[in-house]
Amino acid sequence: MYILFEGIDTCGKTTQIELVAQKFKNSIITKEPGGTEFGKHAREILLKDSLSSKRAELLLFLADRAEHYAEVVKPNSDKLILSDRGFLSGIGYALANGDFEFEHLLELNKFALEDKFPDLIILFQTNLTTLQTRMGEKTLDGIELRGLEYLISVQTHMRESLDKLDIPYLLIDATDSIENIHNLIFERITKHLL
Repeated sequence: MYILFEGIDTCGKTTQIELVAQKFKNSIITKEPGGTEFGKHAREILLKDSLSSKRAELLLFLADRAEHYAEVVKPNSDKLILSDRGFLSGIGYALANGDFEFEHLLELNKFALEDKFPDLIILFQTNLTTLQTRMGEKTLDGIELRGLEYLISVQTHMRESLDKLDIPYLLIDATDSIENIHNLIFERITKHLL
């Protein structure tokens, strides 16, 4: 089972992935970008926000996605794969950058993923106040430096895109307690595995 944990920075995805992995001992934790050797190099470039072309940025994300699918997801399709981000983030960021259409982005991602979308998407949604507080507690990378409104725009695009897809999903209020969020996620994954 391939599960995407999606949401903008500081929404609690990584914390929840670690908690789920404690319950499902044989699960595989991965991330995009950065889940492969190529992905680590791509992540460095992307987080520096050094690319002047948004098309180049999109293509680098897609190259990482294709490599990640081939190296991590496909060979482990019989296991529980917990991915910190994936194609939904890719679409959300691309739409927030402008000059891209959802249907075109969807086709590009289908190509990168060999037409195999995740079995479940868990989307964490936060608000501007919580985002502001949590961002103030960390060093910002190049993408985060684009601003809070930009990140909220990415979140909105992810949510709108999710409604257009035929993929099971769970919406999470990222301002809720860690325990409540974990219980919701654990219950949904368990139900999905039955």
